[in-house]
Amino acid sequence: MQSENQVMEAAMGEDSTIEQLCVTTIRTLAMDAVEQAQSGHPGAPMALAPTAVVLYGDILNHDPATPDFPNRDRFVLSAGHASMLLYGVLHLSGYDVSLDDIKRFRQLDSPCAGHPEHGLLPGVETTTGPLGQGAANSVGMAIAERWLASHFNRPGHTLVDYRVYALLGDGCMMEGVTSEAASLAGHLCLGHLVWLYDSNKITIDGSTDLAMTEDVAARFAAYGWQVQTVDDANDMDALRDAITAAGEYAAAPSLVIVKSHIAYGSPNRQDTKEAHGSPLGADEVRATKEVYGCDPDQTFHVPDEAKRYLTDRCTARGAAMVAEWQHRFAAYEAAHPNLAAEWTLLQSGQLPDGWDQDLPRFDADAKGKATRASAGQALATLAERVPWLLGGSADLAGSTKAVIPGGGDFSAEDSSGRNISFGTREHAMGSIANGLALSGLRPFAGTFLVFSDYCRPAIRLAALIGLPVVYVFTHDSIGLGEDGPTHQPIEHVMSLRAMPGLDVVRPCDANEAVAAWRYALSVGDRPVALVLTRQSVPTLAETCDGAADGLLRGGYVLKDCDATPAVLLIACGSEISICMEAHSRLTDAGIAARVVSLPCWEQFERQEETYRRDVVLPTVA
Repeated sequence: MQSENQVMEAAMGEDSTIEQLCVTTIRTLAMDAVEQAQSGHPGAPMALAPTAVVLYGDILNHDPATPDFPNRDRFVLSAGHASMLLYGVLHLSGYDVSLDDIKRFRQLDSPCAGHPEHGLLPGVETTTGPLGQGAANSVGMAIAERWLASHFNRPGHTLVDYRVYALLGDGCMMEGVTSEAASLAGHLCLGHLVWLYDSNKITIDGSTDLAMTEDVAARFAAYGWQVQTVDDANDMDALRDAITAAGEYAAAPSLVIVKSHIAYGSPNRQDTKEAHGSPLGADEVRATKEVYGCDPDQTFHVPDEAKRYLTDRCTARGAAMVAEWQHRFAAYEAAHPNLAAEWTLLQSGQLPDGWDQDLPRFDADAKGKATRASAGQALATLAERVPWLLGGSADLAGSTKAVIPGGGDFSAEDSSGRNISFGTREHAMGSIANGLALSGLRPFAGTFLVFSDYCRPAIRLAALIGLPVVYVFTHDSIGLGEDGPTHQPIEHVMSLRAMPGLDVVRPCDANEAVAAWRYALSVGDRPVALVLTRQSVPTLAETCDGAADGLLRGGYVLKDCDATPAVLLIACGSEISICMEAHSRLTDAGIAARVVSLPCWEQFERQEETYRRDVVLPTVA
């Protein structure tokens, strides 16, 4: 009879063989999908298939049947060009990603887009493609995990305890946003954050030596990260040990450098730039399949035993994990019913009852105040009613007023704070805010309007995904000249308005600024940019007593006349007070005029045509 050790060794050998079959299947799926589409990046999925199998089969706490389970581990493919790696492992793991979906890779209306897009497929945590964005998103997700744990967990009741994993390539490591985000993550000691760096030393133009010869391990050690190296991406035991150790390390974020060969196994394309972003070619695909021991005449072949192995493994672990957490939640709900109700509300994407009640109202005042100041007062009131409203500024909290009084500072020592000091890192701030929003929080991010340029890539992705991030952009006037032209926004408001999916709101006075914040939080499916003044603007009598709520419709009649107007004066922001003075002069001259406040063009265009025609009269030339 076999000894117990011999039985265990035989079982481990069988697991190793079937694991390798899963690896090979992901590699061949990637080659076939890219070849059929005649577009894509086969090399990275071929190199990293072992990492994906180890992650999904052994490391991640996830459930393919409940992909949005709130306490799941997150996996972010920052190197989004390697999308077939993700699609392949999701298919094998039992997610609702069919082989037909994969066969339509990179085709119009296919859920398997060229780069992963959040909302198209289960298991895709965020939209990636622009390199470094996913890495920075993962920092936001890790901050969210820390904050949620601090806010909800209670002694004997752990509701939140998950890890955030991200896979980066050489291009991610070169992008500045990655450095910004990594620096902040190290400063905050985000111990549940693990980055896997695919170091294959090949980019589109060739060897990374063309542009990058730094010591990445030393760089991340200097950031305060734990660093490990796996010398061979095909050594699944070494991968398993390193990633497990990284996930268990609580004192700081972890980087696992995985040395790989791009297009591993390809006789003529391995370790070449040609394998990065182009199909291998039919002959090379056949030759590579032969190296793998596969039938070169089969395409999109998924062996039943590979699919069954990884699906059964993931769904069994996932079902047990979800059941155990639900049992914990039931006990939590009994012990802490108010917090449990808050958790449920947060997960639903809704806001608490009465969240917009008793907001500040301002009386008419010729001197007035800066809209950044009145907006800051509105934020303070809203923060009292929406506990998961949090954020910060790029080293400009005192100037933007984007701060929660008494909210505390989020830090390595105290993760309950609601004010995040992003430092002078506008790009990372925007991307981290996206990660916070993807975690169910309602984040805000503040800087000067002129520096919206620095976070534009993150804003664009928030608009593309439909994330409810609020940007607080202040100092919007070119009339503030003492800082010189570098700090004077000229084209910025119009360029932001040109971005699909972003609402730009430029309030005219204190009461409209309050309404602007109310509008921004009422929107749950897209980002909103609040554009605010540094200088004082008059608080108009016309906006008092609720009239400023016309902003919620994007535009409204602020000042009218007794007859059909001969002229319409349409503006927003600080120019409204100039229009009000013009209205007075025109009235004195016997010219009937109407002032229309149009703080949000996008929302105004959503209104019914009759309302828009009543506000902006088409009969007035």
